[in-house]
Amino acid sequence: MTKDVIALTERMPDTWSLLTGLLSGGPDVTMGTAADGAVIQLFDAEGRPLASVETPTLVRVPGEVSRLLGIRADGPVWWTEVRAATAGQGSDRLAGVIASRLVSQLGGRVWPADAFVTDLGRPVSGLTGAARPAAAQPAVDVLSDRAAVVIQDRPLVAMTSWLAEALRAAADSDRGFQLVTPASARLTLATRAALAGVPNRWVVGDGASGYYDGLSGTELRWSDGAFMPAGATASAFTAGGALTAGGTAAPAAGPGEAAGGGPTRETQLALSVRTRKPAEAELLLGGALEAAWRHLLGGPPHGWGTAEPAGQPWSRAELTDFVRDRSPAPTWAVAVGDPDRPAVATIRTELTTGGVEEELTLTLGHRAPGEGATAADAAEVADAADADGVADAFAPARFADLAAELAAEHGLVSMLVQRRAARADLTVPPWLEGAPTVLGFAVGREDVRAAGLTRARRPPLPIRPIQLGPLDRAAFYYPFAETEPGAGWDALEALVTHLREAASPTPESPGAARG
Repeated sequence: MTKDVIALTERMPDTWSLLTGLLSGGPDVTMGTAADGAVIQLFDAEGRPLASVETPTLVRVPGEVSRLLGIRADGPVWWTEVRAATAGQGSDRLAGVIASRLVSQLGGRVWPADAFVTDLGRPVSGLTGAARPAAAQPAVDVLSDRAAVVIQDRPLVAMTSWLAEALRAAADSDRGFQLVTPASARLTLATRAALAGVPNRWVVGDGASGYYDGLSGTELRWSDGAFMPAGATASAFTAGGALTAGGTAAPAAGPGEAAGGGPTRETQLALSVRTRKPAEAELLLGGALEAAWRHLLGGPPHGWGTAEPAGQPWSRAELTDFVRDRSPAPTWAVAVGDPDRPAVATIRTELTTGGVEEELTLTLGHRAPGEGATAADAAEVADAADADGVADAFAPARFADLAAELAAEHGLVSMLVQRRAARADLTVPPWLEGAPTVLGFAVGREDVRAAGLTRARRPPLPIRPIQLGPLDRAAFYYPFAETEPGAGWDALEALVTHLREAASPTPESPGAARG
C-alpha cells in the first residue's frame, strides 16, 4: 500500500531542492530511477523500496487543485507527488519530510495537511523497506501472473501520470489492473473510464463482509492471484454505501431518487462523440470537443493534459503537436472546465485506414431541483441556468444543432446523448447511481450514405428524425422521448440495427450467403 503526499510549491523544484528532500532518509538510503527517469526511487540498505518521487508538474489550470484535492490554490503551482511504501517502517514520515522540505524552500503547502513535518533538522531514522515489487513498478503493491494490484487511500483517485503508467504496464504484460480502495473513496471520471471492463476492476473494501466491484457491485474474493467475482451483489453497493441500524441494506434507488432513498437534485449529461477526418498536414485536432464545449457551456475548455491534474491551458495546437509526436500510436488526453460549472472530457485519438479518428466523452454536471427541494435550492438552480444555459441544454433542438455543426465541420461519425441522476461534481462513488437515459443519437454523412437516405429517414420507431444538412450530404439526429431512467436502450439498438442492415447482404439480396 502507498501513502501519497503531495507538495504544492510556488516555485519549480530544482535539482538541489529535490536532493535536499531525498537526503532526508540518511546515509543508508540509496537512490534509483524508474519510468525512463520520470520517477526517483529511494531504497533502504537492502535494496527494498521506501518512497518514490514523481517529476514535478506545473498546474496552470484554475480549479484543478480544488477539483482533485479539495483545497484552494491561488495561481499556478508545481505539483510533486511523493509515494511512501507504507509497508516499510518509517517511510510514511519520509514522504512527509521530502514534501515538507520542498515546501519550506519553495513556498506552498503539503497535502494532506497532517503529513506536513515541522522538525526537518534531522534525517528520518529506523527506515526499513518492504519487499521490492516485481518489475520495479513503484505504484504496484501486489504483482501476480494475472493482476497488478494498487492499493490507494486517497479520498479521490485521479488518473495521475503514475497511475496511468502502472495501468499501461499491466496491459503490456497481459495483466488485469485492479485498484483497491476503502468504501469512502471516489474516482474521477477519467479513472472510472480506465477501469471499466474486464480484466480491470475497482475493488472496494466495505469494512464488513469483504470486497466488491465499485462499478458493478459484484462481490469479490482473492483467488489465484486476482480479485474474482463471487456471484452475489454487495448490499453496500445497492444501499448507497450505508446500511440500516439493523444491519440490512437500505432499498436501492428508484427513478429520480438518490441511492439509499430520497430525491436527488444532481444530474449528469454525457455526450459520446466519434469523428473521422482525413490525415492532412494542416489538420488541427480537438475541434469537435471545443465545438461541443462551446455549444453547451458557452466557451472552450479551460485546460487539458495527458493525465490528472490537467495542467495546461486549452490549446488545440498543443494537443495536435502532442498527438503528432506520438503517432502512429493512439493517444489519450483529458480536458477540464470552469470549477464553478463542472465539466470533464476524455479524448482518444488514433490514426486509422479511414483517417484520424477522435473518440470523446464530455460530461457535464449540475444540480436540478427535485421533489423536496427548498425554494432557495430552486432559486439557486434557476439563477445558474439563466447564467450558463444549462436549463435548456436538454432540448432536442440544442443537440440537433450541435450534431449539424459536427457533421458540417468536424467529420461526425456518431453522437450519443445520455442523462442520468448522479453526482454533479462528476466524481464516482462506489455504489449504485441512476441508470442513464438515452436522449438522442446522431449519425454522420458516411453512415447515412451507406444506409440510404430513405432508410435513414424512416426508422422502425415512433421517432421523427431531424435532417442535418442538404439531401446530398445529409446527417440525421434522432431524438428519444425522455422516459424512465434506463429506458431507450432497446430502441437505440433497434435503430442502429436498422441503419446497419442496409450495408449487410440479406438472404433475398444478390451475394447473400445461401443455406
